[in-house]
Formats: sequence, structure tokens, C-alpha cells
Amino acid sequence: MLIKNFHRVFLVLFAAALAFSCSQYEKVIKSEDVNLKFTKAFEYYAEGEYVKASTLLSQLAPLVRGTRKADSVLFYQAMTQYKLNDFIIAGHYFNTFTSYFENSRFIEEAAYMEALCYYEQSPRPELDQTSTYQALDAFRLYMIRYPNSPRVVDCQRILKELNEKLMEKSLLSARLYYNINDFKAAVVALNNCLVDYPDNRYREEIMFMLLKSRYMLAIRSIQSKQTERFQDTVDEYYSFIAEFPDSKNKKEAEDMYKIASKYINETDKELTNN
Repeated sequence: MLIKNFHRVFLVLFAAALAFSCSQYEKVIKSEDVNLKFTKAFEYYAEGEYVKASTLLSQLAPLVRGTRKADSVLFYQAMTQYKLNDFIIAGHYFNTFTSYFENSRFIEEAAYMEALCYYEQSPRPELDQTSTYQALDAFRLYMIRYPNSPRVVDCQRILKELNEKLMEKSLLSARLYYNINDFKAAVVALNNCLVDYPDNRYREEIMFMLLKSRYMLAIRSIQSKQTERFQDTVDEYYSFIAEFPDSKNKKEAEDMYKIASKYINETDKELTNN
């Protein structure tokens, strides 16, 4: 019985405190006192009440424009949206901030947070990577502007992660052409993957697919193009085997090389005899 009474008292007190808190918040919302709104907005932010803080900061933004408080209000408008996981709006606010408040004490952090917002929007590799490219540009710009920042280490780690994602996107596209037997497109896509991401961890797989794509393209070509394309196969074989002499695909690579070489040699003999 005592426990039940305690629970009732606790619930009543909690409800009363909540009602009082809401009542206080409503008063601040309706108040015309800019300083009160400013103080309470930052109190709510510090307490993790980001929705309340955001509402007050939005009210304050037009009221403090052109004053010393303007940069603080816009910066924390952006921060509240970031805390609420609305990275699109937060990124927009941070971008606006870096454009208008170049001399603010928050400028470096705002530049970093803008890049971080693009990073948070970056999707999985198979989707459109516009946000990934925006994040790459923003982090690179940040490192140029603030080369001595302690955040540079994090920027480099994130850049590596984002480049890995773009490389996977490139590989997925190339692999798709390869899997549907569009070997002409596969050759272009795989070549681009190697040029754009020369040190990626899938290099052996890419080079083998490129060799096989050239071989299959030669096999399926009209006779007038076969000699040139078989020669491309031979050249690709030399590149592959020089870099990966112990590859698990070595036997298949050698078989393709032998067929390509045989075709080239026989064609050369025919031309000589004629």
C-alpha cells in the first residue's frame, strides 16, 4: 500500500513538473523579450531539449539579424538540426553560416560540421553518390583552410572511407556490365575503376575481369577486329600476370593468353603467305 501511494505521489509530482515546464516554455514562446528567448534557447540546448531550442532559435533569427548574437543563433540553429538528425537542413544552415560569418569564433567548427552533414547523408554504394562528392569537397576544403586543426586526422580517415565507397560504386557498375556480358562496356568501366582507384583492395579481381572482358570481346568480335582485340588480350595478360603471378585465376588467364596468342600467330602467318 505504501509503495502504491509512493507511485501515485511520484506520478502527480512528475505531471505537475511537466505541466509547469510546458507552461514556462509557452510563456517564453509568446514573450517579446529577446534576451529571455536567447537565454532559454541555450538552456534548452544544454539540456538536450533540441526541439524547444530549435523553435526559439528560429524565432530569434530575424530578431537578432545584424547584431552580435546573430552568429550564435545561426550556428546553434544548425547544431540543433544536426542533433535532431536533420542533416539536410543542418548542412544548409552551416553552409549559410560559413558564407556570412567568416570572422566568427564558430567558423572553423561550422566548416567541419557542414562537411560532416554531407558525410551523414552519404548513402550505400549502389545509390546516387552526390552527397559523397559534396562531403569529399567539403573535407578537402576544410583541410586546406585549417591544416593545423586536430580534426585533420578524422578528415583523412573519413576521406579514405568515402573514396572506398566511391570505388565500390565504380566496381559495382563495372561488375554489372561484366555479369550481363556487355564486355565492351565492362572494359571501359573496369579501366576507369583502375585509373580512378589504382590502390584499391579489389585490384586483382578487377584486372582479371578486365583480361577476361577483353578476351570475350575478341572472341565475339567480327573477324576484322579480332586481331587487334586478341592483341589487347595478350597485353592485358602480361599486365595481370606481372602483378599477380600467383593468382588463383592464373590457369584461366594462361588459357586465354594461349588462345589469343595462337590466333595472332596464325593470322600473321596468313598475312605473310599472302
